[in-house]
Amino acid sequence: MKVDRALQILQTDHKVDVELNGVAVWIDSVDTASQTAKIHDEDRPADAKVVPVDQLQEIE
Repeated sequence: MKVDRALQILQTDHKVDVELNGVAVWIDSVDTASQTAKIHDEDRPADAKVVPVDQLQEIE
């Protein structure tokens, strides 16, 4: 995924399905300078982590 798309997903009002390594995640924030996103698993919101945006995949 590209940083611009991650920002669009973060700002949209509707749910967009995103995965990291086959696991459904939510995007909490995006850092455009480092091209990373703070995410958490849908089932474990307390377990946030920072990953490169290009590792995220939008599921259509």
